[in-house]
Amino acid sequence: MEKEYEAREKLIACAKKEFLEKGFAKASLRSISAAAGMTTGAVYFFCKDKNGLFGAVVEEPLKRLMTLISEHFSADMETDISHFQHHAGDHDDFAEAMISMLYADRDALLILLEKSAGSSYDGIIDRFIAMIEQHNFALAEKYAAAHPGKRVNRYFMHWISHVEINAYMHLVTHEDDPQKALKEIKPVMDMLIEGWLAHILEDDI
Repeated sequence: MEKEYEAREKLIACAKKEFLEKGFAKASLRSISAAAGMTTGAVYFFCKDKNGLFGAVVEEPLKRLMTLISEHFSADMETDISHFQHHAGDHDDFAEAMISMLYADRDALLILLEKSAGSSYDGIIDRFIAMIEQHNFALAEKYAAAHPGKRVNRYFMHWISHVEINAYMHLVTHEDDPQKALKEIKPVMDMLIEGWLAHILEDDI
């Protein structure tokens, strides 16, 4: 059992290297298996197919990231937002948690974000955006309920949902140093929250 675990982990490590270099579509199961000192049959034994092997590389980091975001969303919805006022640094804890999570296994996240074309994870950024847009709308509706004569500005909500995701995705794909990434994201978070509060509602005409 222990040998099987070690063999699977070695296969996944070799797969991560191959996917990072070549992407899902061009990655070779033969090359991955050879690097791990196995036959291609090992892939089918441990992971069923190429897509399963890709999932073995990215699924756990993705689950941890989704859990962190979901917990943050839940905390947001429990907050009394009716008279919410933002102060610089209010979301530093979340920014720190996000950067820590993103850089804990950055290679896997880079593979997921940039190398997943052709796999079942293709379009993952759109899935992130859809998730945050759904949350933003629910939060904005709660905020609008406390402001008679106002309604949610759907265009702005859609736009800022893209910007929020892209802010983090740009950092993880372009900045190698997590400490520098954290320094850069904190003022961006403040700007996004201030913009959200200023423009998420419009006159209900």
